[in-house]
Amino acid sequence: MLHICGMKNFRTALLPAMLLMLAACSTQHRINILTASDARARLALPADHELRKFGDNEQKRDTLHVVDLDGHDMLIMNAVRDEDGDMVATDRITASYVTARFRNVAERHGKVDLEFQVVVPKDMQHSKWQLRLNPDMYILGDSLRLEPVIITGADYRKAQLRGYQHYRKFIDSIITDTTRFINLRALEIFLERNLPQVYAFRNDSSYVSDEQFASAYGVTEKQAVDHYTYLIWKRWNRYRAGRKDIMFQRYVKAPLVSGGIRLDTVIVAGNGDFIYNYVQTINSRPGLKKVDIVLSGDIREQDKTVYTIPRSDALTFYISSISGLADNSEKYLEKIISRRVEANTASYIEFPMGKSDINPLLGNNPTEIGRIKGNIRGLIVNEIYELDSISVVAFASPEGQQRANERLSESRARCASLYFRDFAGELRDSLEAERGTFLSLNEEITQGTIIPTIGFNGRSGGENWHMLDVLVDQDKDLDHAAKSRYKELVTQFADYDSREKEISKEPFYKHLREHLYPRLRIVKFNFYLHRKNMVQDTLYTTELDTCYMKGVQYIKDRNYEEALKLLRPYNDYNTAVACVALDRNASAMQILSGLEKNARVNYLLAILYARDGDERNAVEHFIHSCHQEPAFIHRGSLDPEISSLIRKYELKLDN
Repeated sequence: MLHICGMKNFRTALLPAMLLMLAACSTQHRINILTASDARARLALPADHELRKFGDNEQKRDTLHVVDLDGHDMLIMNAVRDEDGDMVATDRITASYVTARFRNVAERHGKVDLEFQVVVPKDMQHSKWQLRLNPDMYILGDSLRLEPVIITGADYRKAQLRGYQHYRKFIDSIITDTTRFINLRALEIFLERNLPQVYAFRNDSSYVSDEQFASAYGVTEKQAVDHYTYLIWKRWNRYRAGRKDIMFQRYVKAPLVSGGIRLDTVIVAGNGDFIYNYVQTINSRPGLKKVDIVLSGDIREQDKTVYTIPRSDALTFYISSISGLADNSEKYLEKIISRRVEANTASYIEFPMGKSDINPLLGNNPTEIGRIKGNIRGLIVNEIYELDSISVVAFASPEGQQRANERLSESRARCASLYFRDFAGELRDSLEAERGTFLSLNEEITQGTIIPTIGFNGRSGGENWHMLDVLVDQDKDLDHAAKSRYKELVTQFADYDSREKEISKEPFYKHLREHLYPRLRIVKFNFYLHRKNMVQDTLYTTELDTCYMKGVQYIKDRNYEEALKLLRPYNDYNTAVACVALDRNASAMQILSGLEKNARVNYLLAILYARDGDERNAVEHFIHSCHQEPAFIHRGSLDPEISSLIRKYELKLDN
């Protein structure tokens, strides 16, 4: 009898092990089949009738159509993530696909919708497996991993949930109430027998600090509690709390994926291919012409990867754009060229108080004088212009007598003219010496090698009241009352000396004298030039409009915002192209309505009318464009506004 019971127990213990071995063999057998057949998930294109139609903003929904074990048709509601991020069941239509490896898609409103299907053969579907499929997008030399498609078998999901249940039991076993570690009954007996006064506190709501407790009874409350605390239990509980992460990894072999996925559904039964319609919207960018999608992934059982799914063949999307409708014709500007040209600059050359001699080392003179010398040198050696003369005008600030200021500024202008005339002469001699050496070395003698003498004219600009008016108006340290009073005195006193005298009595005069007056003492240089080898005073010519052509290039690069900034003043066909690309339909319609109705204009009008729901005008302008330029017959199939009309009205314009 004992022997029979022993055999029965042995068989009972052996049965689960045998079942596990059979399951393992079954899994390995299926994996061997997949490996031998090089099974892989693949990407496909949805059939034309399943593509989202123009103007249809409702997201396409799928249903996985399968047959249960009894042969009955059934629909499995696939869980997808809603706007709030929750997994909800949605009804999805049965999908079909085509075998083509590329498709033309259109850019609209700065975005491109890439619609493709993830197809999983039935041999790769199993209740104990989870498939993780990763679409990778290759765009403009970069790669980007899109949100994965995760397909979870029913038994796999049950194992996931069991792991979470075990982990929850472990978490619940961790004690959070620390009073459970105290032997309260023993503590009460101790206090009742040895410290009856302390024991009385258990029914007393009055507050006694730990220090008062210790001074009265010779032992702190903490010491009494620690004495009757089960320290081993407490340490063991702390140890368990510190192992939460370790226990999570032990119990939860395959955590649930909570975010960043497109689909996580449970396969209850499978009969045929699993097809998921995937829509990825990308922003358009300059130079975007094509996008490749490749699929890879793996199959997992529990916490192990049992099969690596080979990478699929690439699915290519060629992106058509409104940019292809741009007119690349060069645009020219009429330009009027004058023989004589003027340029000017102002400097703050500092002079000693009441004097006009130039000290190159005084204050900021090294910088200012160096800058003026650089300007003169640049104009003398300029290949297009020839420097004829320079006018030097010195200005004075208003303090002091007007006549004295005019004489001083005139003297300073004359000294500045002489100073820079000497510099120009030395520079001319140096350049001619260099040029003469160059000519002798090359044994050439040409006309026009002599640099002409530059005329200098110095004159007084007087007291710089005009600049002072501007500085006062722009000064942020002067309040409105001070500025109004200044304007009143300027208007009232035409005589400069009287005006200065009255202004000097005002509270704001100190600010003017210290901060604004020094900025009035400028020396202004006016350069008078003429174009070399030009006889006529005025010449009319044309040149390429680089600003316009840059705007056209922005359209070709699909940088429509920048294109519109440059093309807006022209208000022409290419301006309308940029507006259409940015969905600024009213502006585009206004521009196109005033243009000659050629093939391009009619085609853009067809798009705009289609967007506005005016199908009659849309079809009419499309037909006109095709008659004017047959290439638009094929272009129509690339633009969703026109292709929807072609299908709806069965437009056959090839004949």
